[in-house]
Amino acid sequence: MTTASRPRATRARRSTRPSGDDRELAILTTLESLLEDRPLADISVDDLAKGAGLSRPTFYFYFPSKDAVLLTLFERILAEADATFEGRADDYAGNPARAWHDSIYAFFEPLRTHLAVVLAGVGATATNAELRELWSTFMQKWVDRTAAVINAERARGAAPDTVPAQDLAAALNLMNERTMFASYTGQRPSIAEDSALDTVVHVWITSIYGKTPQ
Repeated sequence: MTTASRPRATRARRSTRPSGDDRELAILTTLESLLEDRPLADISVDDLAKGAGLSRPTFYFYFPSKDAVLLTLFERILAEADATFEGRADDYAGNPARAWHDSIYAFFEPLRTHLAVVLAGVGATATNAELRELWSTFMQKWVDRTAAVINAERARGAAPDTVPAQDLAAALNLMNERTMFASYTGQRPSIAEDSALDTVVHVWITSIYGKTPQ
């Protein structure tokens, strides 16, 4: 008499372990989430590790400190904003007012979307040399890019040759930084967020062209 063979037990499928990239992203996501509710000073490494589902020793495998997490997150957001500001000088020849409006909007939208991180990053530049250097590097890049467009507009006769383009570009970008952040955070005095963009664009185009371009 033959006996039916017993079905072989099905091996349970092993769950996929999170990769190193997944764990790093979990830490970054946790910091951004926590910054929505409290300042960096009130966030600990234990908070970040717990939020990412990691042990404290595992956290240190990816980042040496919470400041390093902020640096990485801040750099990614600035790079995203920078990528939107890659317009060429030729883009401004057709409709300068619209081109400046669109470029400033596209630049600030990623910063507004990740406002808690940006405010933490900018705020920490006073005490953290790496964050200060990062912010200064990107700001200088944006100033240089603005100056290049101003010089191109002057070269084609669309804008008057007044103060040095580099100085004007620095003043306009620094104005943007202060004005937009004040609006986003509801400081006093500040411009209402829904009109801040149009206001700074007006200052930009009248400063660059001496009047509103037709």
